Amino acid sequence: MKKFSQNQPQTLTDADHFGPAKLCETSKDAVIRSPRRTATTKQIFTVAPGVDTLALLNQACETLASLNVLIANFTGKLEGSNRNVLLSIQPLASVAELLVNQARENLDPRSDAPDAQPPTRH
Repeated sequence: MKKFSQNQPQTLTDADHFGPAKLCETSKDAVIRSPRRTATTKQIFTVAPGVDTLALLNQACETLASLNVLIANFTGKLEGSNRNVLLSIQPLASVAELLVNQARENLDPRSDAPDAQPPTRH
């Protein structure tokens, strides 16, 4: 909220032009019309330039892990075809998380891990 001093004239911002919604007079039902602006997701959410790749991968990994948990919790509350749809989405989130984890590991192998030895195959 902007604060105006007594000496400054008050000017309206774009947000001030949107007053209370008016009812549509041509409809019997109460239809609310208000001017709307549509902004793309990219205009609303942006990633700061210059953030290093490892930090981005760490954040992506945490986001995917949270998505996986949310899907699992929500799936338990549904039945039928909606549940099946969520059960098919969950592996996609899991695979994406695995891919991000591997990319993160490729960029910054853990230094505290013991010396890498070839895997034992039987």
